Amino acid sequence: MDIKEKVKKLPYSPGVYLMKSGEGKVIYIGKATSLKKRVGSYFKDRPVSPRLAALIENIKDIEYILTSNEAQALLLEAALIKSRRPKYNIALRDDKNYPLLKLTLYEKYPRLLITRIKKNDGAMYFGPYTEAKLLRKALAFLRRAFPLRTCKALPKSLCLNFYLKQCLGPCVGGVSENKYKHILNQLMMFLEGRSPELLRQLQEEMEKAAKEKRYEEACKLRDQIGSFTQFSAGTKSGNETDRLIALREMLNLKKEPVIIEAFDVSNISGREAVGSMVTFKNGRPHKNGYRKFRIREVKGIDDYAMIKEIVRRRYQRLLEERQALPDLIVIDGGRGHLSSAKEELDRLGLSGLPVISIAKEFEHIFVPDRPEPIKLPGNSLVLYLIQRIRDEAHRFAIGYHSSLRGRLTEESILDSIKGIGPKKKTAIIKHFGSIEGIKRATKADLLQIKGVTEPLAREILQKVR
Repeated sequence: MDIKEKVKKLPYSPGVYLMKSGEGKVIYIGKATSLKKRVGSYFKDRPVSPRLAALIENIKDIEYILTSNEAQALLLEAALIKSRRPKYNIALRDDKNYPLLKLTLYEKYPRLLITRIKKNDGAMYFGPYTEAKLLRKALAFLRRAFPLRTCKALPKSLCLNFYLKQCLGPCVGGVSENKYKHILNQLMMFLEGRSPELLRQLQEEMEKAAKEKRYEEACKLRDQIGSFTQFSAGTKSGNETDRLIALREMLNLKKEPVIIEAFDVSNISGREAVGSMVTFKNGRPHKNGYRKFRIREVKGIDDYAMIKEIVRRRYQRLLEERQALPDLIVIDGGRGHLSSAKEELDRLGLSGLPVISIAKEFEHIFVPDRPEPIKLPGNSLVLYLIQRIRDEAHRFAIGYHSSLRGRLTEESILDSIKGIGPKKKTAIIKHFGSIEGIKRATKADLLQIKGVTEPLAREILQKVR
C-alpha cells in the first residue's frame, strides 16, 4: 500500500506513530493528539528543512499505537525513543532543556518527581519529555496508579494524599519496604513501555490473591488494573485490512471478519460478577458497540456459566430485534470457555456463526471441532490483532467491575448505619460525591444535610473512617 494511502486510513485519535525505512527499521517516533492530522502534515506540499526532507524521503511504512490521551502518548513516546533509538530523534535524546521524570532511588522510600537537571546521584531518570504541561498531567495519573510518597521528608502523621489513596503511608508503617519496592518495579515497567507485561503481572497477582481468599488485596489490585487500563488502553494498530485477510484465511471464514465481537467476565471469587462485550469494526474499536452485563443467573465461581449467560443474552436479543450478527466472536479463555459459548450459539440456532477463544497462559487459539489449538508465533500480526481484541474486552470488564464494586461498597457502608434511609443516603452521596468525600468532611459539613443530627453525624464519621 502506498504510504499516502496508509496515512488516509489513520484514525483521528491520540497516539504514537513509528515511521519506518524500507528495511523495516524505525527511523522516527512521534506523538499526536490526532494521528491522522499529525502524520498527514508530513506529506503536504510545503517547504521543509533538509533534515525533515531526508526523513520524509526515507519513510516507507508507518505503524501506530493508540493511547487514551496525549499525556499517555507523551510517556510512551519517550519510552520507545529510549529503547529504539531512532536516527531522526537524536535532537530529543540529546537536548538538555526538556523535562525528565526522576525516581529518587537513593531514598528509603523513593519519590517520583519532575526535574530538568540530570545528576549522577543514584536516581533513575526517564525521558526527556517534550511538553512539561502534559508531563504534569501524566505525573498526576502515575501518582494515583502507583501511590508513592511525595513529601520531601517523612512526616510524623498521615497527610491528605493517604486519604486520597495517592500514598501508602510509609511515614506510619502503612506499607512494608518490600511492598514499596514492588510498586517501584511496576512503575519502572510502565515508564519503560512494558505495559502489556505489567498488566499480565497485575492480573496474575489479583487472581492469586482471590484464590488465597485475600479479598481486600484482590480488590485493591482490581482497582489498580481498572485505573491503569483506563489510562493505557491504547493498542498497536496499522495494516488492519492485511490482518483481517490473514485472519479470514487462517480460520477459513466465508468472508473477512469486518465486525468482531469479544466477550470476557470479571469477578473476584464470584462476587459482583460482570461481563463485557466489545466490538471491533474493520480491525478497530467501535465504542458504540460496547455492552456491559451484570451477571443475573449464576451464583458463585463459574466462569463457563457466566460466558453462557452473556452470550445467550446478547444473541437472543439480536435475533429478537432482527439485528445484524457479527462476522466473528472472540471469547477470552480456553477450550472450556469456547465450548460454553458454542453450546449457547447452537441452542439459538447460530451454529454457523464463527467463534474462537484465546487462552492467556500460552496465547493459544481454540477453534470448535479442532482438537489441537492454533499456535501462532509471537510476532504474528494475526495473533496481535486477536490479542488486542481480547485485551480490550478484558479492560472493559475490569473497568466496569471496579466502578460497580466501588459504588456498591459506598452504598453498603451507609446502609449499615441506623437512621439512614434511601433518601438520606442519596442526599449524602450527592453532596459529598463519594465515601472518600465523606471521609474528608467534618461534623459541621455533615450537619448541613437535611435530617442529619449531631449523633448521626458522629456515627457516620466513625463508620467511614
